[in-house]
Amino acid sequence: MRTAYGVETVRTAERELMARLPEGALMQRAAAGLAAACADLLGRVYGSRVVLLVGSGDNGGDALYAGARLARRGAGVNAVLLAPERAHAGGLAALRRAGGRTVGAEAAGGLIERADLVVDGIVGIGGKGGLRPEAEALADAAGRARAAVVAVDLPSGVDADTGEVRGAAVRADLTVTFGTHKPGLLIDPAREHAGSVRLIDIGIGPELPAEPELEALQHADVARLLPVPAAESDKYRRGVVGIAAGSARYPGAAVLAVAGALRGGAGAVRYVGPAGQAVIARFPETLVSDRGPEHAGRVQSWVVGPGAGDDAATVAEVLAADVPVLIDADGLRLADASAVRARTAPTLMTPHAGEAAALLGVERSEVEGGRLSAVRELAARYGATVLLKGSTTLVADAGGGPVRVNPTGTSWLATAGSGDVLSGLAGSLLAAGLSTVDAASAAAYLHGLAGRFAADGAPAGAHDVAEEIAAAWRDVVRG
Repeated sequence: MRTAYGVETVRTAERELMARLPEGALMQRAAAGLAAACADLLGRVYGSRVVLLVGSGDNGGDALYAGARLARRGAGVNAVLLAPERAHAGGLAALRRAGGRTVGAEAAGGLIERADLVVDGIVGIGGKGGLRPEAEALADAAGRARAAVVAVDLPSGVDADTGEVRGAAVRADLTVTFGTHKPGLLIDPAREHAGSVRLIDIGIGPELPAEPELEALQHADVARLLPVPAAESDKYRRGVVGIAAGSARYPGAAVLAVAGALRGGAGAVRYVGPAGQAVIARFPETLVSDRGPEHAGRVQSWVVGPGAGDDAATVAEVLAADVPVLIDADGLRLADASAVRARTAPTLMTPHAGEAAALLGVERSEVEGGRLSAVRELAARYGATVLLKGSTTLVADAGGGPVRVNPTGTSWLATAGSGDVLSGLAGSLLAAGLSTVDAASAAAYLHGLAGRFAADGAPAGAHDVAEEIAAAWRDVVRG
């Protein structure tokens, strides 16, 4: 499992470790890791042209010390000093001793244009808001140059704690981060500025608290969550998921939600709604009823909302059930907020950014620009676990704790019906006994992986994604 910690937590851990180390030792560890990553990216260090963009903070010091190491290996290193009087004195002296040169920002354009590598050490993890004009010009020049761009700890101009980008920011090909991931490296829009991320161990791990701010599950973590039938299991012991979805206008939503549910580990799927004929024609193993949720038979979880149109009565009936309920799509619009908050059984809501914006009463752009705060606010406001879909899928629990960020997926998943498949899959995992947080996290992981398998670099439909869930499941279990 990958974990991420906020700025103040990281700084506290660094202070505690530095108190036991010789002065400057922690920065030297960081600089050594940064220099090694830069050398790997360059391939051939001797004769290469490296430009350091150096601000006044510790990131600038890391860049200067790393530049000194590269200069000693034969690279031509120029440091562009944005604030010469406040540049890290030790790093500056080390670079000059190694043969590196320093220049002002006004002379940087030509150097960046001819560089093989640009190292972004402008702003540290405490930076807020976009870059200042002088730094923005350097970032723009680096973006236009042929050089690879390496960010020190995180790209300058992005918010380390939230992943927000409130102005101009560096776009890196590689970010070399120290000690632990920062939330902004895992959450869009900042994540797309980071490029590939390389974590350098500088020894602060034992100083970090046990509970991180963000978690990103990996194969082994998801494999431990997935249900496996016991020898005495039957279809009812494995869990039964109810799907209340679809309408005369949107029968496909019901079919796709059932498709996801059938591949999600539960023993049986009960469908209620007006799309029964379409469902049974595609999936004859489904238990179909047209008598409403209360008369569908026993279930261990409900999925309500995909393609439901204006059927508020069915949504209300499902919310009254004393089993875990997943609310998606039209169900989010139709559900009474007070009824959601009043539920005593677990609730999972799965909005995309537009639906989340409507629930919060804000513009969609506000959710997309501040995903972490949006998912936390939704979970707290509705007393539910929330899976916020998008380029970064996040899962937050009403009770607090680490937010989970999903590392799988592909942009090809932005296709009609993909969310219906995800809802059915997560609902099935709820019926199999997983908590709302685990069901949402595992479903998002499998769904994202299935999307990669289905697309394989080309467009794929939601039904293709559903067909690949079994392959994704096997891939996770086999490690």
